[in-house]
Amino acid sequence: MVTMLEVTDVTTRGGSCCAPLVKEPLGRSDAAELAATLKALADPARLRLLSIVASSEGQEACVCDLTDPIGLSQPTVSHHLKILTEAGFLTRSKRGTWAYFALVPDALEKVGHILLDQ
Repeated sequence: MVTMLEVTDVTTRGGSCCAPLVKEPLGRSDAAELAATLKALADPARLRLLSIVASSEGQEACVCDLTDPIGLSQPTVSHHLKILTEAGFLTRSKRGTWAYFALVPDALEKVGHILLDQ
């Protein structure tokens, strides 16, 4: 399982882990770290959850509002949200009995920069 530190290293170390793919080949460790980050996105339910959170007001959503649109049980949605949080795409805060998830600023742009040199 990828940790927040590993993903932070991939996406923020000195601006980014590595030169964009179109500029120079990835090293072995950079490729492994980037693959772990992309693996967190490589699931239709996680992509939909990320999209829902990103398009919500303030780029934040309560877990209570995420189960119905996805059509999965609350424990399954929570599992997917945990993976996205550990990968550095979301943050989690607790308010009362509910957990709220927010998009990490620039998390998607950093991955896009590495892949597309944008």
